[in-house]
Amino acid sequence: MQFVKTALHSGIQNKFYYLFCYSILLLYFCHMMNWKQLLSNKRLGQEHRHLQRDDDRTEFKRDYDRLIFSTPFRRLQNKTQVFPLPGSIFVHNRLTHSLEVASVGMSLGNDVCHILTKRHPELHDTLFQEIGTIVSAACLAHDLGNPPFGHSGEKAIQAFFSEGNGKALKSMVSSRFWDDITHFEGNANALRILAHRFNGRREGGFAMTYSMLASIVKYPFASSAAGDHGKFGFFGSEEPIYCKIADELGIICKSKPGEPLMYARHPLVYLVEAADDICYEIMDIEDAYKLKINTFEETSELLLGFFDEESRVQMLKRIDDEGITDRNEQVVYMRARAIGKLEAECVRVFCEHEEEILSGSFEGSLISHVEPIAKAAYEHCTEVSFKRIYCSKPVLDIELSGYKIMDTLMDTLTDAAVNPTRFHSKQLIRRFSSQYEINSPDLETRIMAVIDYVSGMTDVYALDIYQKINGISLPIV
Repeated sequence: MQFVKTALHSGIQNKFYYLFCYSILLLYFCHMMNWKQLLSNKRLGQEHRHLQRDDDRTEFKRDYDRLIFSTPFRRLQNKTQVFPLPGSIFVHNRLTHSLEVASVGMSLGNDVCHILTKRHPELHDTLFQEIGTIVSAACLAHDLGNPPFGHSGEKAIQAFFSEGNGKALKSMVSSRFWDDITHFEGNANALRILAHRFNGRREGGFAMTYSMLASIVKYPFASSAAGDHGKFGFFGSEEPIYCKIADELGIICKSKPGEPLMYARHPLVYLVEAADDICYEIMDIEDAYKLKINTFEETSELLLGFFDEESRVQMLKRIDDEGITDRNEQVVYMRARAIGKLEAECVRVFCEHEEEILSGSFEGSLISHVEPIAKAAYEHCTEVSFKRIYCSKPVLDIELSGYKIMDTLMDTLTDAAVNPTRFHSKQLIRRFSSQYEINSPDLETRIMAVIDYVSGMTDVYALDIYQKINGISLPIV
């Protein structure tokens, strides 16, 4: 685009060339998202009440509060993040992780707002001032759709249909639904939890704001476009909802008619993703130290690796000057500094690439574009985490056990959904909450009800149901 801008400001007298350049610019900017449209406090399912609010809280603060007090959010306290929950409650679970991500997300959003409002004075006194709250609320919600037992639970649902007994159902359902369930994705499930109208619920589900909902959709395309990576952003049942939101916010549609639906990301997705990337990588390093998987020396080397030599010397001097002799506290200090470094870098990258982000042409994550020292340190942490943490015996044990539990639940409950008139099926169906459409005459709806029920379980509850189904645990008094 630079050559066009130069041409327009160089005094070129050729009117045809001028008109050509102008048309290129016009075409370019017509395909860019704009902040004022991207930020809407309209609520899903309550569009008719949009102008009736009378509250000191902003609509985005309402989103935040609504999530904090919600049942799906509370359930996260008993869902595995990385390390097993029993006996290790001082390490992170999904709830503490989400709260930390929300804190970092608030900082990212506020810092971006501060820089970009200087660049775009017209954004003063608009909803742009609320992006910190929007990002923070989206961060609270980003893991709501994750099933029990971490990513092994997610894989178990996928594999049940693609490799297990659920494979026999392929001829009984639509190809789109088959793509959805064989690629089951926690991100898509989060949108479903928040936006789907379950039995007895109001239109719009949690009735969240359009911008907040768009900010959690990390992979804004249909399951049929997931490809080998298996990621997608919305089930077929929620596709009309996302399209409605995207059209309202002016999110760029990248797919052509007849192709699987694909959109550009809402810009705030990059900030939510960055907050998540920062927290899970850095906090896993701290947890590994607490569990004595990594030594103090190894942990220090990893955390100090985000800084140049001068900064490292200053950090160690401050630790010494302030008399911090407790090694746990030293790790906490170094962890905080590493998070601060990555947060500042991600803000810089976002602001420097604002135009690409708004045009839908930005590639990769914000983390992938940070300065070389921080990027190398992050990649080193990722490598160490994979070898020493994610492949550690406690983590592998919970993944193996979790996979077995989830596979059994999916097998037993799906069979009940497919054959609802059997005696045992009727007994199992009675365990379902009334919000799930397990009694629907439509097979796909019943199968989705099973996925809704199982994916919403906590680790402890899933284990309990597994034991009861297998006759291991009986309520004998």
